[in-house]
Amino acid sequence: MKVRILTSAINDLAAGREFYDRQGEGLGDYFFDSVFADIDSLALYGGIHLKVFGHHRRLATRFPYAIYYRMGSGGEVIVHRALDCRQNPEKSRSALRKSS
Repeated sequence: MKVRILTSAINDLAAGREFYDRQGEGLGDYFFDSVFADIDSLALYGGIHLKVFGHHRRLATRFPYAIYYRMGSGGEVIVHRALDCRQNPEKSRSALRKSS
């Protein structure tokens, strides 16, 4: 399967990287690489995850982040957002409405 990442998800990952860069040296890069590996796994496992707020949600393995995606035509995985799970769920719902 092909995985396409929307600009909104790239911006979420960049903000997360900046946050973790402030927490410790090299942590931002580790965050980015880890969550990106989780996104890459959607090429094999896209569509099997629970639907939350109208999107499939894949929880990141090493960080408290959720990857929200939808299945496109032809089995393409379209990643809409990568959001911090520590925020209010209504904020996540609102962010997903804006990106859809």
